Order: sequence, then structure tokens, then C-alpha cells
Amino acid sequence: MSNRVSGEPKAPVDPMAEREAQKYEFPVPSREAVLAHLAQRGEPLSLKFLASELGVDGERDIEAFGRRLRAMERDGQLLKNRRGRYGLLQKMDMVRGRVVGHPDGFGFLIPDEGGADLFLPPKEMRAVLHGDRVVARVAGIDVRGRREGTVVEVLERANAVIVGRYSSENRISFVVPSDKRISQEILIPPGDDLGARDGQIVVAAVTEPPTSRSRPVGRIAEVLGDHMAPGMEVEVAIRMYDLPHNWPDVVLDETSGLSPEVPPGSKEGREDLRSVPLVTIDGEDARDFDDAVFCERQGRAFRLIVAIADVSSYVLPGSALDAEAYRRGNSVYFPNHVIPMLPEILSNGLCSLNPEVDRLCVACEMHIGAGGKIEDYRFFRAVMRSHARLTYTQVAAMLVDQDAELQRRYAALQPHLDDLYALYKVLHKARAARGAVDFELPETRIIYDEQRKIERIVPLVRNDAHRIIEECMLAANVSAAELLARHKKAVPFRVHAGPTAEKLAALREFLFELGLSLGGGDEPKARDYARLLLSVEGRPDARLVHTVMLRSLSQALYTPDNIGHFALGYPNYAHFTSPIRRYPDLLVHRAISEVLERRSSTVSLAEAQVQGEHFSMTERRADEATREVVRWLKTEFMVAKVGELFNGIISGVTNFGLFVELEDVYVDGLVHITALGNDYYHFDASRHRLVGDRTRRVFRLGDPVRVRVVRVDLDEAKIDFELVDEGAPPLQPERSTRKVRRTPQRTAQKAQRRGPAGKKAPRRAK
Repeated sequence: MSNRVSGEPKAPVDPMAEREAQKYEFPVPSREAVLAHLAQRGEPLSLKFLASELGVDGERDIEAFGRRLRAMERDGQLLKNRRGRYGLLQKMDMVRGRVVGHPDGFGFLIPDEGGADLFLPPKEMRAVLHGDRVVARVAGIDVRGRREGTVVEVLERANAVIVGRYSSENRISFVVPSDKRISQEILIPPGDDLGARDGQIVVAAVTEPPTSRSRPVGRIAEVLGDHMAPGMEVEVAIRMYDLPHNWPDVVLDETSGLSPEVPPGSKEGREDLRSVPLVTIDGEDARDFDDAVFCERQGRAFRLIVAIADVSSYVLPGSALDAEAYRRGNSVYFPNHVIPMLPEILSNGLCSLNPEVDRLCVACEMHIGAGGKIEDYRFFRAVMRSHARLTYTQVAAMLVDQDAELQRRYAALQPHLDDLYALYKVLHKARAARGAVDFELPETRIIYDEQRKIERIVPLVRNDAHRIIEECMLAANVSAAELLARHKKAVPFRVHAGPTAEKLAALREFLFELGLSLGGGDEPKARDYARLLLSVEGRPDARLVHTVMLRSLSQALYTPDNIGHFALGYPNYAHFTSPIRRYPDLLVHRAISEVLERRSSTVSLAEAQVQGEHFSMTERRADEATREVVRWLKTEFMVAKVGELFNGIISGVTNFGLFVELEDVYVDGLVHITALGNDYYHFDASRHRLVGDRTRRVFRLGDPVRVRVVRVDLDEAKIDFELVDEGAPPLQPERSTRKVRRTPQRTAQKAQRRGPAGKKAPRRAK
């Protein structure tokens, strides 16, 4: 039976019928066919009518077709209305996406299909948690002109476990999540506390998700320990960001038979580089060495060899080790702690280019002209022996400071290091001519004492030795990308898009206020950015310009869509040089092996796209987890500094105050708008500044200020400052390591006070 009237078009032929027939013993219409038919019909249809119109007959086939529709509903491709009919989300004014929570109880829906975010008020966030995937209906427009949503259905729950602080009050136990984007507490029923004590950090397994009428319920699955225990910040971040950190037994079984020596049979058929004086140059605390370099002059040109650990010889496709390395995506580097992508027997042993031992490698030999152009290159598998493990400090001392003692100790290597330094100068000059954008913003290193507490925070200083290795790695990465692009290999290239039209317009508006301009018209190139950066050197607002320009650029990512790397100025770029700590590099190695062995590709374009999205996610996950740990450690460091004065620079401007980065200690904190003086302050977003209504006092991004530390909140990892003006009485300093417990009522009241956007309006400072 069909409800299609005479004259209406028949159901379209399934374009994926052949694929479905190959995948399933009893194929049913594909998802594409269902979506196309519903779009053609223009109305929701029941399972019965869809089956009839798409030619699905028989009880078994209809049952399979019903499972497909339910799967499409779970994935957010369809929505089933109250009459039991399936319809298209876009036709129902529905939006599918992922929820991003806010500490004040509201949230946003980030649409899967792109476009403007959907604002979710606190009452809509009661039934969902940060990270959940939902379908929402556009309910209207709020007072700020944004689309406001109503959650219709939860497609996927993102938080099976939640890490946080256990609390027990008046016989009621709950967990306050460490992730402040989850504003709801997890109720813990009696008997499910696993013996946790008040104030301890725990992992709660969510047994009942939240609803519009009830908070989430869980049980304590793991007690991590006391709040201030050394290393607790890393344990929290690992679980908050769901970082894989334990090796499955099957992986340990696979690697248990590996020895620290390279098997003799593995060396056969490889070029022998053991007599070539390759050296590794890394930091003092490095433990895994995945790249070695050698350089020699050839007239005015250079011969450069970059040898990279051959991880692909040990991590084989289809193995449990490979699956776990893929899942991790990359190593994660916390201060004083590393979660490696590969087990230690490989990362610090067989795959590490340790000195004076044989190691397998994939080498890139390049011939570079006097102008810095790579005139020729070749890749090959080899066996090598590192002739020295050098540090950046040692190499800089030998090449820049002419340290006589070190030069005598490494006399046999000195000529090659000199050639390497000469090549660096040529490559650096070519980099400048190419117009690569070079933002060298300050980075820090945390120094611990014997009790694993922070002793001090110091800047990371880059010397010419760092830059030598950077240029060598860039050359090898470019050569690898050009090889794979020429052979049309589907791999996750490392790409970086230029600024969007919106960000470019905002940047130009900001620069105009400073009397500056960015060349390049509607499509500026990296050289246009580089010229502007060069033009502001020595200006007092140079750091301000650097910061805003950096924020105008998008984030680099992995994708087979090889659009080039904007900031570096390369049309082809891929990661080849760190397969011990980055899985995309391992895929590049495997693709290079296919080229060398003249084998066809084993990875399709669609698979490479999925891989790229996964590795972009694991990279962001690692970065966010690391930032969270560093932020908490810096907050802990500042507890003892309450009441002290510091010089700083305004690193952020918002409508509720100024973020200030302290000089020398590189810690950020907030000067709230109420601490700016007796005036009304208004936020000028385009110019990155706050302006006083009466005094016309201006606070801009990059301005130097002097502040006092007035409050440190470890639970929130927040630091509050006040501006220090001559003659102004200071606010009363206070320390806090516990926060006020949030309740749904308190959260809703706070959100109402802050307004629909959750941001405070300009107010009179007191």
C-alpha cells in the first residue's frame, strides 16, 4: 500500500544499492536513498509507507529496514515525530550538534553542519551535559539577536565517567565536576561512595543521566586521592579529557618479546649509514630521539641527510599495538610527566636513535642550493648509528659562543656542525624571502623542587641550535609532502588555511586604529603577514599586534585535502619527522614505503579524511589537557604570592574585565571590571579595549600595568588581581582553596544576573 497519489514522481533509484549489496547479506535501501526520498516527498512518512514506496517487502527485510531507520534516528539524520513518522531535521527546523557547556549553567549547540551556534538557556541544559550530542529545535531569537534552542532529543551521551571532588553534606553525597563546563553535580546514593572521604578527588561513573527534572546520578568508580597531592592535577586531566594512559594486556603481550637490540635480519636490504656522522640534537631532558642530522658542503651547495626512526618496521597495521597507537594519536607532554604514544621499549628503546647503537631509519637525502632551494631529494630505508647525543645548549655553545672545550671534545663532528650552521643561515634567509609567518611568543618551563612542588617558572629560550633543527625538519617534511602529492597518496597532510573573511575584516579594522595596514587585499599571503610583523618591530605595541594577528589565523589540522600551509608559505606540507610521538607521521612513513616499493595505496581518500579528523581531535585534546594542568600548577604557585605586586601586560580584554599576564612568572589572572576605578567602562571589541565613560581612561590589549594579587582559587584555577594606582587603597587580599558549592538554584540566579549571553554588562566600578 502506498500513500503516493497519481502523478507524483516515483522513488529514486538507490545510488548506493551496489555498496549495500556488497556489505549486507540482506540489503535494504541505503541512508542516501531514504534521505533523498523524504526530500522528494516533502513530508514525514511512517515506516510502513517508506518501506512500501522504496520497495521493501517481506517481514525480514522490513525488520532490517526498521533497524536502519532507528540507526539514522540515533545518528541525528532523521527525527521521528509523535505520530511515528520519520522526517528530515532541516525540514522540521531542527539542528543536530554537540553541546558546549558554560560554568554559569547555560550552553551552546555547535551544529554538525556548521553555521551559527544555538544558544541553550539554563533550563535546557538541565537534561544534558557538556559534550552530549543532541537534536534541538530553534525556539526563537534572544535579546542579543542569537538563535535560541530547545533540546528535542539526546543522540549520544558523552560522559560515561566524570572526575571531580567528592563532597558529603547532611547525608547527601555528590561530586562537583572538575570540568567547569559541567555545571551539574553528580548525586551519589548511599553505599556507592567506595569509601571516599570528603574533599577527595574521585572518578564517578554516571548511572543515570540528567533529565529536565533530576540531576545526574552516579557511583564512585575510583578514588584518586587527596586534592593537593603531588601529581593530582595530571591524574585529573587524564580522566577529564579521556586520555588513554594504560596499556591493554594484548599490547603488552605483543611487545614483551622485543629486545633492546635491532634484530640482524631487519638490517638486510637497507643502505648502510653507520659510517655517516649523524647526530641527534635535542633538549637536556629528552628521552626519545626520533631524528638525526648530517650536513656537508658541496661547493656552494649542501648535502643534508635527515634520518628518522623507522617506527613502521615495528608498529604493523592490524596489530593491537597499532590500534592503541592510533587511539592515542600522539604523545601527551605534561610538566614532569609524559603519556607516550608507544610503549617505552619502543619509544625510548628500539625506535630511539640512541648514540653508538644500530637503529633502523627512514632517511631523506636532500641537495640544497646556495639560495636555499631543495633541488633534489630521495627517500630510502637505512641502518644508522648516531655518533653523538648533543643538546641545543651544547651546539649553540660550539657554534655561536665558540666554546673551545666542547669543540675539542667533538672535534670530529665540528666541521659537519659548521656546515649545518651555514645551511641554517641559507634556509633561514630563504624562509624570510618566502614570507613565512614566525610568531615567537613566550613559552615557559616549570621547575620542580624535591617535593614535586613548583620552585619557579622560567621562560623557554630558543637559540640558533633550535632553529637549525627546525629548518632541517621543515625541509624533510616539505620533501615528504611533495613526494606523496606527486604520487597522489591519500594521507593526512598538515594544512593551515588563511584567515576567514570575518576574521580578516576584524583584523583590518583593528590595524586601522593603529595606523597600520595589511597587504594582500581579500586574500593576503603569509608574506603580507610577515611584512607587517617586521614593520612593527621596536614599537611599544608590537606584542599587541602580534597577538591580534595570531588570533586572526585558523588552527592547523590534518586532512587529505592538501590546501598547503599558510603560515609556513608551503604549497605542500606533511609531518614526517616524529613518528615516535605522532601517528600521522607514521602514516606518512607507510605511504613513502608504498612509493619506494611501487605498491598501490591501501588507504582511500574517505579513510584518510576520517584519520585526519581523528588526529586533529587527539592533538586538540592533548593541547587542552596540557593547558589545564599548566593553568592549575601556575595557580598553585601563586597561592603563596597573595598580596604581592607584579608588573604585567594586558593579554585579554573582555566586557567583564582585563586578563593580565605577569612578567617573569608568565601567569595570567583577571582584573575584574569592578577593580578598574570609579567609572563606567564599556567594551570595544573591535579595538580590544575598555574605555572609561567619565575619565576616558583606556585599557588595551598589550598595555603594561602593575597589579596586586588579591585572590587565588585553586578549585576554579582562577587568580584575581587589582590594578595598583598611586594613592589608591588596596582591596583586602584573600586566599581560597574551596569554592562555594553550586546548586541549580544558585547557578540559574547567577546566569540571570549575567544576562542571556552570560557576560556582565558595563557597570559602575566600586
